[in-house]
Amino acid sequence: MSRPSFDPVSFLERAVRTPSHESVAEMRELVAETLGRDGVESEVVAGGCVVAEKRSPAPDAGPHLVLNTHLDTVTPHVPFERGPAREDERATSAADDSPSDVIRGRGACDAKGPLAALLSGFLAADPERGRLTLALTPDEESLSLGGAALTGRLPGTDDRLDGDLFLVGEPTGLDACTAAKGRFQGTVELSGVAAHAAEFAGANAVAAAEDALAAVRTFDADADEHPQLGPPKLTPTVIEGGAATNQVPAGCEITVDRRSVPPETAEGFRSSLAAAVRARVPDEVGVEVALTDRESPFFEAFSTDPDHELVETVASAARAAGASLGLPADRGGSVRPFGAATEASYFAPAPTVVFGPGDLAEAAGAVAHAEREYVRVREVTAAAEAAERSVATLLGDADTATDAA
Repeated sequence: MSRPSFDPVSFLERAVRTPSHESVAEMRELVAETLGRDGVESEVVAGGCVVAEKRSPAPDAGPHLVLNTHLDTVTPHVPFERGPAREDERATSAADDSPSDVIRGRGACDAKGPLAALLSGFLAADPERGRLTLALTPDEESLSLGGAALTGRLPGTDDRLDGDLFLVGEPTGLDACTAAKGRFQGTVELSGVAAHAAEFAGANAVAAAEDALAAVRTFDADADEHPQLGPPKLTPTVIEGGAATNQVPAGCEITVDRRSVPPETAEGFRSSLAAAVRARVPDEVGVEVALTDRESPFFEAFSTDPDHELVETVASAARAAGASLGLPADRGGSVRPFGAATEASYFAPAPTVVFGPGDLAEAAGAVAHAEREYVRVREVTAAAEAAERSVATLLGDADTATDAA
């Protein structure tokens, strides 16, 4: 019996027409229906994640490969549209000035285009060794509670995946992305003593912010650059303090955004920043540094060895797929870091590659999360072919896989 055909572009058209900025219920139904037509059963677990599996005849003779992306999108919804690329949609590659169809709408590249590619890789797979899991999360764009529960990172949960290798769908321009900075948010709270502004009394928390900001500014002065991600970055983003214009302020709070590199953890960052601020601020002003409360763990930085078999497999597959579809040689197949924090963080330290069609941004401006979100149809097809090639290589005959790697 022949397997039902799966067209990633047709699926993407349906997916973009299915809003998932407020609820992913309809997207879950679409995925379950798509898998069911191929005879694949799926289940909803861990707070709304969709999971399906294919086992080879020799599940212990090869790796457990997990294909992951998310079903939700940011707001607001942008309606579906398909048509020829406009001038500002033809700048993704300097070597490509050919006309091309694009699909526009919310989720076109983040991350329903990558989802279509991973579904193609999963449905086409007939593993000869190891096993293959499709794991789709419901709230990556908000709190990532589904991804955290699925990987055992929430209290009272267990790791339901236990994967050896992870291929994560996000818009990477068909590049194999091996690392991403983490993203933490915290507050520096300064506590002084209120007094009348006419008197030389009290302890001014707002004035102490000058010293606290100096500590923030110099926090990474001696930091080492990560070989893939470069230096970490610490940015003060919001400052609030004072209650009356004629009063020495007793309180001031500074919010900071942290983009971390390995091996820094959220708690390691918090304690280090607290020590740095405390060393600069006058003794009469209290200092407390706290991470912003959230139910799920922050995305910490991750990195995979660029020479790992998974990386070369995905990059080679992307280059081969791009060549077969006539994409420019400079479009796809490079190995580089990813520009945003993702749930890929939850899979570390297992080897992880982020991959998919579309771009976070380009020369003409933002793409993902923007009103002009779109993806090139040819690149969706290329990503699907690359996903199929990658799965076949990693879970195929061991001798064949070794030769391909």
